[in-house]
Amino acid sequence: MISIHSKKGFDLNITGSPLPQTSPRETPVCVALLPEKIPFVKPRLKIKEGSQLQIGSVVFEDKRNPVIQFLSPGGGTVREIVFGPRRVIQKVIIQLDQEEERVSFPSYTDSQLADASRASLVEAILTGGLWCLFRELPFGDIPDPDIEPPSIIVSIDSREPFQPHPAVYLKGKADLLTAGIKILEKLSSSVHVSIHQDSDMPAGLAKGIVTHRVSGPYPAGDAGVLLYRTKKASAENRAWHISGQDLLLLAELIRTGQYPVERIVTLGGSLAREQLHIVTRMGAPLPHIAGENTGDPPRRRYIVGGIFRGYIAEKDSFLDLYATSLTILPEGDEKELFGFARPGSDKPTHSRTFLSSLKKAPFTVDCGVHGEQRACINCGYCDDVCAVDILPQFTLKSALAGEVEESLAHGLLDCVSCGLCTFVCPSKIDICAVLKGAREAYYKEMQD
Repeated sequence: MISIHSKKGFDLNITGSPLPQTSPRETPVCVALLPEKIPFVKPRLKIKEGSQLQIGSVVFEDKRNPVIQFLSPGGGTVREIVFGPRRVIQKVIIQLDQEEERVSFPSYTDSQLADASRASLVEAILTGGLWCLFRELPFGDIPDPDIEPPSIIVSIDSREPFQPHPAVYLKGKADLLTAGIKILEKLSSSVHVSIHQDSDMPAGLAKGIVTHRVSGPYPAGDAGVLLYRTKKASAENRAWHISGQDLLLLAELIRTGQYPVERIVTLGGSLAREQLHIVTRMGAPLPHIAGENTGDPPRRRYIVGGIFRGYIAEKDSFLDLYATSLTILPEGDEKELFGFARPGSDKPTHSRTFLSSLKKAPFTVDCGVHGEQRACINCGYCDDVCAVDILPQFTLKSALAGEVEESLAHGLLDCVSCGLCTFVCPSKIDICAVLKGAREAYYKEMQD
């Protein structure tokens, strides 16, 4: 096992962390697919409103590569297709039947899996609609099935606040994890499985599977950070990655021949009614997960996908394909009388601006920016937390000036979009969004 230490980063010590207990939710009335939340995909619908679907029916395909298909997480009727500006498909909402039917796919026993060719497994994953669980570095796009990657990285856990604990989602699924690793070994000659040294993954389960043990603050467990610390040639930059929970879904598809829909999602944050792991399903409504209704207080914000990397969602929205966390926090836009004169004993800080830097107990945070955007002052705080050493302040200025080559030279493609640069910036600049936008624009230009 290889040990990797990441010195830079930041662990946010806040209240509302989910407990390791699980709580099942009843089957929701409806589920949905959110095509607009899948980066770079250009969806082509294969259904229309009123279509009858089974679990595993094709809902849409990627125009760029039609073999990559996205399947229905529920059996029922297409209730509504919601379009946004420029006819962007935002939601495909499916009203579930009481008895949901399933599409059957090819399944493999252990012996069949051992004898299977790469081509046959690729076909099975494509047909089963789970090829989208693979993401290719450095851009995060769904990879080309015909190209064998230099390596596949499996991230068992994440240091980002409020993501599912490995001990929870791996419980009773050791055989699926083993099968998942065998599948990956058919797809690539190099498979890296990483855990953080503080992971609660059972030691017996990690033995013989884990190849890299990482240490350090968030985002030490990120696949991009691991690649940055271990790569020896530029060809390795196009490695694929997949999360531990998604690997279990992949193994379940191959083992059972059924499209898996169960998701373990964390519910956390200071305004969540309960903080724990929720056993639900793909595409479930957010109020269903949160256990809330329309009569709850409005001054709260739903954050899907993580505090640092997630996005603000409407309270009537649904889980997207990749989301494994829902955090509910106060809006934080209330006026603070004489806030400039207060020592800030209750405000988390990285720069030691507030008295809270001496406090070790968890903080209750809100979504307030607590200031207005100003010009970059080259304070270097973003560099202090950047786990891939790209000097974010200079990369930012290069990107804003349209100097693509200069931003690439600073390491734009090494950025893992961890969000820490934005969090620690005293000028309130959304550095992460600028760098992410520049990277995506460069990638789209490459495709033209």
